[in-house]
Amino acid sequence: MVFMLEFLQDSFSCRVKMSVQNPSRLLDLAGKHLLRDDALAFSALEDLLTELFPHLFMEAFHGRHIETLKAMVQAWPFVRLPLGGLIDMPHMGPLQAVLEALDGLLAQKVRSRQQMMSEMLSYSTGGQDVVKLLGCFFYSVCTLIHPHQFPCSSRGCKLRVLDLRDTGQNFWSMWSGASSYERSSSRMAPVAEQSSTAKRHLAPLKIFMDLCLKKRTLDNFLTYLLRWVEQRKASVHLCCKKLKISAMPMDNVVKILSMVQLDCIQEVQVNWIWHLSTLATFASFLGKMSNLQRLCLSPIHLSAFTKQEQDHLVQITSQFLRLGHLQDLHLDYPSFLEGFLDQMLRCLKSPLNNLSITNCWLTESDLTYLSQSPNISQLKGLDLSGVTMTDFNPEILHVLLEKVEATLQELDLDLCGITDSQLEAILPALSRCSQLRYFSLCENFLSMAVMEKLLRHTAGLPCLTQERYPAPQESYRSQGVLLEGRLAQLRAQLLEVLRDLGRPRIIWISPSPCLHCGENICYHLDPIVYRCTAPA
Repeated sequence: MVFMLEFLQDSFSCRVKMSVQNPSRLLDLAGKHLLRDDALAFSALEDLLTELFPHLFMEAFHGRHIETLKAMVQAWPFVRLPLGGLIDMPHMGPLQAVLEALDGLLAQKVRSRQQMMSEMLSYSTGGQDVVKLLGCFFYSVCTLIHPHQFPCSSRGCKLRVLDLRDTGQNFWSMWSGASSYERSSSRMAPVAEQSSTAKRHLAPLKIFMDLCLKKRTLDNFLTYLLRWVEQRKASVHLCCKKLKISAMPMDNVVKILSMVQLDCIQEVQVNWIWHLSTLATFASFLGKMSNLQRLCLSPIHLSAFTKQEQDHLVQITSQFLRLGHLQDLHLDYPSFLEGFLDQMLRCLKSPLNNLSITNCWLTESDLTYLSQSPNISQLKGLDLSGVTMTDFNPEILHVLLEKVEATLQELDLDLCGITDSQLEAILPALSRCSQLRYFSLCENFLSMAVMEKLLRHTAGLPCLTQERYPAPQESYRSQGVLLEGRLAQLRAQLLEVLRDLGRPRIIWISPSPCLHCGENICYHLDPIVYRCTAPA
């Protein structure tokens, strides 16, 4: 036994000294030899170097050495076990082994509490025993209030987080030698100190995973895991940072969310047709996602705006009052917003970084309120594609851009029905958007003269590198048929404008529909490129 440990540890030291280009196979051979005998592996774990655990764990996991795997989980010397990067979904055996091992750890916590309580209750009420009882009670209270001063020493209680997300590859490659990462204590450091052990003994185990609910029914992996978590609610917290919902019925979504620590969720994306009543049901959970940073909803269907639907809208927008960390809001086809955008914006608790409201009808008063809202003053991204503005007062869009000119980096106004007069009205404000990097105006009906003005007004924007504009209206016949020869002439004229401005620039001109694929926005034509040459 001693010989085997010395062999493993010496081989590891030798392996670290060797270059990554010529790694030693001693560690692989030692690990495989150790895994041939479960009893030998069990007895070696207590004295095994921390640095050897990840490599041996991978060998046991991929080799499906179930009993050794269970023992290694219970002796895991790190705070976090990034299992998601190793899981092979069709094979549930290793995952079941890990969860069974966690049951053992959870049972140890329960026994430790019960043992402390039984010791307290076993004392009599006389003389020195009362002092012992009070001392034991004082110790138990202190472990709750100041756990760092009252540690326990079990190696098995290091593990606090089981990470089932598709992350952790760096961790496994670092310890296996598959990458050139340095083995530094600053990277995924094992818990060498005992200072917080008592706190870990009392805190619930956290399981991190990203939920992607894209099927009408749960797969075997998620079904097994959720059943396991549900049976251990008091000692296990299921934490999800990213939640994606597509085809799953709301009844199943509700069941799953009732088992999740909702305040852990930071990103929600819904890509399924929901009625407003369905969104109202989801909103009761949404309001509990107090750390939510990004919310994407698409699309929300509204058949007729009845009194009941208005109540649903109030129920939905009121939940935004609880989202104090929301930074990105993306609403695609939000048919319920027309005439009620102010109701939602008033409920926002903090300024947004990115706002996307696309493919819907808004009123002029909606856009007016948007331009006056204090919660857009720090916008980095604004997308209003598919919001028709043809009949809107041009001044509204001008005021909106003035509000965000100091921070705006991306502006998307595709298919907004913007006219020449509206574009000319926003050009002064647009020319002051000094941080603007991306600007798209595709599928708007603009003249060649106004497009030349656009290029001149945006020539001084230092960060602007991506520009997408519609083909000038002179490129089309009256029936909307594209004249390819005329488009080529106009592209040449636009190149001359760029040459006259004297600044290197690339712009994309998109006729609609595309002649190659029929899509509304064309990505097939080569861009107009001007690269100024240095004088001889």
